[in-house]
Amino acid sequence: MKLEQSTTIDVTNLPINEAITCSTCRANCCRLEVMLITDTGVPEKYIEEDKWGGEVMLRLEDGWCAAVDRETMLCTIYENRPLICREFEMGGFECLDERT
Repeated sequence: MKLEQSTTIDVTNLPINEAITCSTCRANCCRLEVMLITDTGVPEKYIEEDKWGGEVMLRLEDGWCAAVDRETMLCTIYENRPLICREFEMGGFECLDERT
């Protein structure tokens, strides 16, 4: 499958034999609400308080996590990402559910 440089990959049309990797995904998991339940060093500028007073990852008006680089769709705080993000298994049930 040859892609042009600025092509967006439609995950519903991936070839069946293509491996599931974060590099072939539109980072749909980065649109989910992520509660901060442990301290991993997430910078304060990416944290907001939810309506119950808990800390969550800030999402911008487009619904995406504020820590996602919109050009590369990569996490800009990967080494300091929240525990929930660390446990979200690539190719696991939740991942596949978000890809469809």
